Amino acid sequence: MAECRNDVNFVTRAFDRRASKRQHLVGVIDDGTSTVSFSIYTTPEFKEIASHQLSIPMISLKPGWYEQDAMAIINNMYRCVEIAVGMLASLGYKKEDLVTIGITNQRETTIMWDAITGKPLHNAIVWNDIRTSSTVDQIVANIPNKNINHFKDKCGLPISPYFPALKIRWLMENVPAVQKACKEKRCRAGTIDSWIIWHLTKGGLHITDVTNASRTLLMNIETLQWDRTLLKAFSIRADILPQIRSSSEIYGAVTDERTSLLGIKISGILGNQQASLLGQMCIKPGQAKNSYRAGCFVLCNTGHVPVISRHGLLTTVAYKLGPNNPATYALEGAVAVAGHALEWLEHQVRILPRAEDAEKYAAAVPTTGDVYFVPAFTGLYAPYWRKDARGLIIGLTQFSTKHHIIRAALEAICFQTRDILEIMYKETEQKVDRLHADGQLSKNDLLMQLQADTVGIPVFRSQLFDCAPFGVAMCAAQAHGIGLCRFDPDKKEYSNVFYDKFMPASTDEERKHRYGKWKRAVQRSFDWAIRPKLKGAPDIVRPTAISVMPLSLFFFISFAMVVHSLK
Repeated sequence: MAECRNDVNFVTRAFDRRASKRQHLVGVIDDGTSTVSFSIYTTPEFKEIASHQLSIPMISLKPGWYEQDAMAIINNMYRCVEIAVGMLASLGYKKEDLVTIGITNQRETTIMWDAITGKPLHNAIVWNDIRTSSTVDQIVANIPNKNINHFKDKCGLPISPYFPALKIRWLMENVPAVQKACKEKRCRAGTIDSWIIWHLTKGGLHITDVTNASRTLLMNIETLQWDRTLLKAFSIRADILPQIRSSSEIYGAVTDERTSLLGIKISGILGNQQASLLGQMCIKPGQAKNSYRAGCFVLCNTGHVPVISRHGLLTTVAYKLGPNNPATYALEGAVAVAGHALEWLEHQVRILPRAEDAEKYAAAVPTTGDVYFVPAFTGLYAPYWRKDARGLIIGLTQFSTKHHIIRAALEAICFQTRDILEIMYKETEQKVDRLHADGQLSKNDLLMQLQADTVGIPVFRSQLFDCAPFGVAMCAAQAHGIGLCRFDPDKKEYSNVFYDKFMPASTDEERKHRYGKWKRAVQRSFDWAIRPKLKGAPDIVRPTAISVMPLSLFFFISFAMVVHSLK
């Protein structure tokens, strides 16, 4: 049972409560994988008072190719701004109360555009697009030992289709408009934050922040600047890339007359998962959060020194709160299939009426009946890094029902999260003593309790559910020259940071037994899709859509029998 808490003993948030004659508001542009929104927060309480969201269609021309109309992102963003700002008068506020804005964005999604016209030269290539797999092979072929981790000490990342360096290289090699613009030196490239700020400032600012730059495969993780060796390896000129800035400073003001934001300062930029880490107040080393969505993203604060993972995790910048402040780093691990498994059970297998009903169906049985579900639809990530793995459901008996399978799907999310936490324990030499949780899937109380039981530590679920906008709102508000809040990790003031607390109810022996059987199930998922292997960890690919991948003949026969018995 969840226990509501707002006095988390290591979470600190202290705000500057100077008297003012007017209410200061902070706006947040949030561009996600499928939506763009604009939200407005009060300070110092950071209560959301107005928001509007619009969807951004996904374009898939070929299997594994994912694109978005870059201008649709801008146009829908402006529409969200006008609607949200239009709500202020009825709420007793003025547009002039909006002091500054921050931006949080889907990371790794890449756009190249014309610096003269401001028009995109191609659709945005979304972060999970895998068209650059052959480009990876070309790059790796020219690297000593053909090791995809060759640059990891420089940038904290493996060579993978996931990252913008490969997407930029592909666009330069395959899109004539990009080639022409590069030749004429009018090409610009960047992640979504850069694209948005370019338009807000009518081309006056071509910038990014350290969190987004740390995801490109082009930034030196220690100097926080574009690295010459990396640029040369991917044949990318530095002059097309944005200037790297801190996550929290006054970058400039909005100059685009098309928007009600005209004249308002821009003072915060964070990639969405880093914004969630900050929104969860994980501001001390060893504090970790997991965002439960279609996939999961586990980040652990490692302090001011980057920890280069030797077991497949990514080293990333968590935030840099001002140009004169040191960067804070994080280790990150991703669970490829979390909520996607529930969607698969709903749409493909059809034993779950709605993914939202998973808690009710899973709670109908006290255990999984020794059923384990490994949702390796596109392979497995850390710590296994097996692209040849494929999904399986194992442990079926004549007594197995859809309820056991659905519960096993929830447990699989928890086991995969534990897999990542085990590596974080090893590489940071710190024991994470509690796990912060957010994301739409975290609303599932049973999932949160299973997670606590699986990892053996308390789970603190944020009542915000989406902490990214909240995180970047604070980031923008605390910038020098804005001064609407400040972070102080040593004061014990909690100011409306509310959590639901889930305590472990399992014993060490139970956890060891269940986790051991999960590891056995994982081993049986290996070697279904045999491919040529490169030295080092495989490429990282995160899906946004479920596709039914080849499974063993035994699985199909067994599972078909179970499904038939459930009808």
